[in-house]
Amino acid sequence: MTQFRISEAAALLGVSDDTVRRWADQGRLTLARGANGMQVVEGAELVALMTEHAGGSALADAFPLARTSARNHFIGLVTAVQRDGIMAQVELQAGPFRVVSLMSREAADELGLEPGVLAAASAKATVVTIDLPEGAKP
Repeated sequence: MTQFRISEAAALLGVSDDTVRRWADQGRLTLARGANGMQVVEGAELVALMTEHAGGSALADAFPLARTSARNHFIGLVTAVQRDGIMAQVELQAGPFRVVSLMSREAADELGLEPGVLAAASAKATVVTIDLPEGAKP
């Protein structure tokens, strides 16, 4: 499962680090200790909060991929993946934007796309592709 440091979760949600900690204290999300001892939150736990409190002003600071020169480029969390025999429908919440991509099931499987995974969507006309940022683990 994908884990995010408090500062990364805050950037994805468009809130402060203190707000993420406060939400954890209130039971709105669960913090755990990562392999390095730092507090982390599971990506899947961020999905509901992200759709409720979509932001994005700090994304470029937390995730350099957000600073791309490509237009129509959205970084966020996968919120849903529906797979059938050949195709997959992937939903991404990028700040206040919900982006939906239809792709082969094989592509979704190879990328390890599941709710809570950090990903980026690029849109050109009616075609939307989803990439994993450099260094992101499926």
